[in-house]
Amino acid sequence: MQQGSSSGHASGKLPRHVAMIMDGNGRWAIRRRLPRVAGHRAGVETAKDMVRLCGEKGIEVLTLFAFSSENWRRPEEEVGLLMDLFVAVLEQQVKELHENNIRLRVIGDRDALHATLRERIQEAESLTGDNSGQTLVIAANYGGRWDCCQAARRVAQRVKRGDLAVEDIDEEAVRRELSLDDLPEPDLFIRTGGERRVSNFLLWHLAYTELYFTDTLWPDFDRGAFEGALAYYASHQRRFGRTGEQVARMQGV
Repeated sequence: MQQGSSSGHASGKLPRHVAMIMDGNGRWAIRRRLPRVAGHRAGVETAKDMVRLCGEKGIEVLTLFAFSSENWRRPEEEVGLLMDLFVAVLEQQVKELHENNIRLRVIGDRDALHATLRERIQEAESLTGDNSGQTLVIAANYGGRWDCCQAARRVAQRVKRGDLAVEDIDEEAVRRELSLDDLPEPDLFIRTGGERRVSNFLLWHLAYTELYFTDTLWPDFDRGAFEGALAYYASHQRRFGRTGEQVARMQGV
């Protein structure tokens, strides 16, 4: 699959790629006087529901921001519990993903992840790599600035080897070195939990994405809430720099 085309989607159609920041797990738990890890466990169930819903609707790609490069600043105990939960989810869910023809991709800097987690990621990607259905992308130890920097390094290496001239560096040359280079760009970005920012998530990729923010905490984000986000997306005309009249003519309206 190629990166999102300039024609976009007609109003009323579903997005091909949905990206989500799953915010609010800790606050959900605190409001119930539960430990924060209980919120993260509840959030895993919501993530599983979203995978199923996207599959039902034929949405090709779902990208979930599971752990940012900034989340290492959280209390050490919580970080450790999150990593253990990630391993457990991989061990428990990958077989089901495979049986449902879902391909799993994990993006982010894996060097800081512990060996067991890296092994489970590699095993999961190998098992599901040839699946042709929905693609589930998990961003773990990921940052949009990191992604741009590692792409810049790779472009510089191509120039150093003589494979690319400096004057030929363009958006396409950079895009090819980014995470998700073989997938369509997100059409719809959803952030739960009440914050109105993208928090260093897919900075390059969100350039023309429709942004949807909700106060709903992630564990409470259910089918109805997702339908609301999809309705918001369907109500917007994606112009990619064109006028509304141009897009209407292109769509035969």
